[in-house]
Amino acid sequence: MMPSPPASPPGGLDVLHLDDFLVAVNKPAGLLVHRSEIDRHETHFALQMVRDLLGRRVFPVHRLDKPTAGVLLFALDPGTARMMSDLFTAGGIAKTYLAVVRGLCPAADVIDHPLREEDDDRGGHADPDRPPQSAITSYRRLATVELPFPSGPHPTSRYSLVELQPRTGRRHQLRRHMKHIFHPIIGDTTHGDGRHNALFRREFDSARLLLAAVRFGFVHPHTGQALEIRAPLDAGFQSLLARFGWIDEDSPTA
Repeated sequence: MMPSPPASPPGGLDVLHLDDFLVAVNKPAGLLVHRSEIDRHETHFALQMVRDLLGRRVFPVHRLDKPTAGVLLFALDPGTARMMSDLFTAGGIAKTYLAVVRGLCPAADVIDHPLREEDDDRGGHADPDRPPQSAITSYRRLATVELPFPSGPHPTSRYSLVELQPRTGRRHQLRRHMKHIFHPIIGDTTHGDGRHNALFRREFDSARLLLAAVRFGFVHPHTGQALEIRAPLDAGFQSLLARFGWIDEDSPTA
């Protein structure tokens, strides 16, 4: 078996799971998974940090946007990477995210809205002639809050805490789908609402994307055992939810 990682890994990456084939870490918001042509100035990458931590090559098996925090999986060999990529493509991984969104969204629903390809973060360009691809996201509302801060013509501002479960894996799917139903994720500077993003910066000193991958569940491709990997929210995210009365700040959330 692989040796256990240190309790407090250097570089601030917490290891959530480690076996002979897979490693999962809790990626902080703002950390790139790998080098990017778009962010050439960045010098730290999750791929490099995990490689240095384990002292061996690792292979990313899925995407997690730079501003998104949470569960990030790597395979420890190319064969396992292919098996995990196939699992993702086939919908064999149950992914759960938490997000704070603008407005009081419906209690639960399924967003079935095809999405066109977007340019990737390595400088690749989407084919403009390719038709939109199927994209499906389930969500449910967990809590709401009305804050005494005006936004536009309204004297107060309303927000929802939602649990999101993407059934497909299109680029920026959750951010684009929540925009599509007029409940954009707070802190999203590309698909979000600038007025509400500014409100969170001003009132809560929060400029980050309020989206986190908190739980991945799948059948291990080698052992056949059900595996669930959970990532607790970081202190800043938890503090904000506690301020809204949505969680107990002393209780880890995942």
